[in-house]
Amino acid sequence: MPRGELRIYLGAAPGVGKTYAMLEEAQRRAARGTDVVIGFVETHGRPHTAAMLGDLEQVPRRAMTYRGAEFTEMDVDAVLARRPEIAVVDELAHTNVPGSRHDKRWQDVQELLDAGIDVLSTVNVQHLESVNDVVAQITGTTQRETVPDEIVRAAEQVELVDMTPEALRRRMAHGNIYRPDKIDAALGNYFRVGNLTALRELALLWLADKVDEQLEVYRSQQGIAATWEARERVVVALTGGPEGETLIRRAARVAARSKGADLLAVHVARSDGLAGADPAQLARQRVLVESLGGTYHQVLGTDVPAALLDFAQGVNATQLVLGASRRGRLAQIFARGVGVTTTALSGSIDVHLVSHRQAGKGRRAAAVPAALSRRRRLLGFGLAVLGMPLLTLLLKALPDLTLTNDILLFLAGVVGVALVGGVWPALLAALGGSLLLNWFFTPPYRTLTIAEGDNLLALAVFVAVALAVSWIVDVAARRTREAARAAADAQTLAAVAGGVLRGERPLPALLDQLRETFGLRAVSVLELAEEAGGRPERAREEHAWCVVASVGEQPACTPDGGETAVPVDDRITVVLSGRRLEAADRRIVEAFAAQAAVALRQERLAEEAATARPLAAADRMRTALLAAVSHDLRTPLASAKAAVTSLRSHDIEFDEADREELLETAEESLDRLARLVGNLLDMSRLQAGVLGISATAIGLEDAVPLALDELGPAAATVGTDIPADLPAATADPGLLERVLVNVIANALRYSPPDQPPTVTASAHAGQVELRIIDRGPGIPEDQWEHVFLPFQRLGDRDNQTGVGLGLALSRGLAEAMGGSITPETTPGGGLTMVLRLPAAAQTSPEEPQE
Repeated sequence: MPRGELRIYLGAAPGVGKTYAMLEEAQRRAARGTDVVIGFVETHGRPHTAAMLGDLEQVPRRAMTYRGAEFTEMDVDAVLARRPEIAVVDELAHTNVPGSRHDKRWQDVQELLDAGIDVLSTVNVQHLESVNDVVAQITGTTQRETVPDEIVRAAEQVELVDMTPEALRRRMAHGNIYRPDKIDAALGNYFRVGNLTALRELALLWLADKVDEQLEVYRSQQGIAATWEARERVVVALTGGPEGETLIRRAARVAARSKGADLLAVHVARSDGLAGADPAQLARQRVLVESLGGTYHQVLGTDVPAALLDFAQGVNATQLVLGASRRGRLAQIFARGVGVTTTALSGSIDVHLVSHRQAGKGRRAAAVPAALSRRRRLLGFGLAVLGMPLLTLLLKALPDLTLTNDILLFLAGVVGVALVGGVWPALLAALGGSLLLNWFFTPPYRTLTIAEGDNLLALAVFVAVALAVSWIVDVAARRTREAARAAADAQTLAAVAGGVLRGERPLPALLDQLRETFGLRAVSVLELAEEAGGRPERAREEHAWCVVASVGEQPACTPDGGETAVPVDDRITVVLSGRRLEAADRRIVEAFAAQAAVALRQERLAEEAATARPLAAADRMRTALLAAVSHDLRTPLASAKAAVTSLRSHDIEFDEADREELLETAEESLDRLARLVGNLLDMSRLQAGVLGISATAIGLEDAVPLALDELGPAAATVGTDIPADLPAATADPGLLERVLVNVIANALRYSPPDQPPTVTASAHAGQVELRIIDRGPGIPEDQWEHVFLPFQRLGDRDNQTGVGLGLALSRGLAEAMGGSITPETTPGGGLTMVLRLPAAAQTSPEEPQE
């Protein structure tokens, strides 16, 4: 059975019209005769969306009970039994009620797709798993309902339902999205213009990546190799030379000219695995590329121009940045450089040849290490000096051999010398063997004269073959040694990278791995101290350096205090103590030193961020406190002052009822001020960690009535349902009363007059749960955490609701007593605050009392 197709309507925020557009498509397909049913659609009370349901068949929902409340979810079995061609399933990221077949609705959709049913669905960009942390940063709200990106990316069609932030806010203000009592809070929080603009950009960028993937799949399926300039992609080729930073910055400027252009850096490594470029230079250049917003790539290839163009065409690049050739003029006469060859073969890709300081200066020849050890070379020379005469004596004892046989045996001797000692002993053996062959075995004998031309040709071929074999043996030995060295370097880099990834602190992990790898006593990272003014010329002064990180015993405190110093830049140096390193090892250490500098910068940025966070939070709280106090103290003060002034006035005569009313107004205003000041003081004590707590066993059947009495006549309508056998809770009686007063007062404020709040209690798993249930407007789940922030009042704009400290203080006090406060949606509408406290330990009557 073919799998069904998934079509998703993606939006930047609630209210952009995803469900409406999805239902429009469902109506269009139904009008064409397609069998379409509604599996689950949530209209959120929006009349235009509800009207779009029209006469579409709706599969009855499945009723479920959870914690004594009734909920409805999509009935997957009913949809499968109905087997429509298309099922409409809203809110792909929705979390199902516990007890459902699947935890998430997208899993229900997967089952429908597996059954061959096409599905239309919706999702907002904030529910995509990959951007969840970004959305939390933008909006300050963490989305708990998410859907894996691969589910959405696997959809056959993803359609963006877009709307400008201004138009969306107008829809909100007109009441087309939320109920009127939620509009002000939504516009002032989640639906701010900046938030909506950022979310819109996220949605557009995510969809652009999805479209890019589809384009690549199409090009691959159709075998299209030509570049399609759908988006500017600038590729910069790096050789590992000193000109790399110039090329990277030039390529970044080219990319910056086009909005949304990609920057990619690529290095072509030798396919034989041998070391070519400087790893330290490449490490620094990789850091530079990533700091400019680009990506670094490495490919293998023997033909550099072909490898570069293959990579550029593979990523659909539009421009390629190369450095002007470093080869000298004479070398360029005999062979075209990489830049010229790449330009000739580039086709539709624009190639930029960038000049730099190293252009035309020629490549500095790298020091070629000896292919064989000194012992083997000496042994080879010994064989050449002694072996050739001994072979001559042996051949003289065998008079029946021809000159051809003599040459072949001498050639075998030269090859043996080459295998043992390399090219120079073999060269000596070849020259000595040719002279011995000419003197003893070529007519006329015992002279260096050669009578026959054939003999001369044979001797010449012997010398040429001997030299060629010697050179090949020497090159093979050198390549073997270089390959072994490259493998060791790769293993070292992999070990260090693994140590960094596994370590909780990257810099110490990197230094410790470096110390163990090279068998060092200590490794330290030094920085030019502030007292030295950060100037390298003062590096020789006493106390000019400070140790910012070190591992091992007796780390060096100055660059001269260790055996090897590797400068990273003008201020930072890595010093190795214990033994001196070989030149080849130093190249690897330089790469590690560059990574150590990056790790140091990351640690410092993390420390700065950690320091700035509490300062920013404190600044926000001070700003909010000043704004709230200046606004909310004014009304009760004005009311109390007006009442007292009226009572003291001699111009108006008040009867007893008026006097009582004025005194009651003054008393209520002062009580409100007292509660406000008490909340502020308790919040400051909580944040300072000096709030005194005296926990004891207390029954909720005693605590709740005390809190209701504190709230006065307004709490007379609050219903309570506290079981008589409910175990006692462990709490501070005074703080518990404050918590209950604040939470119940909040429920009273938002409850309709004909549906007062209800307080119920139960015990579960060693905890006592108290539920304060209201039937008010409720709060969207994505804004639950906002109500617990100080000075937040979702939807409130009046002067009598306080400074928004009640729930924030209540959560702080509950957590200080070892409990918690969490919100839940009241079935049927409203908000339920769940206060959990540890149950008091109960002693069995049979146990002795001490």
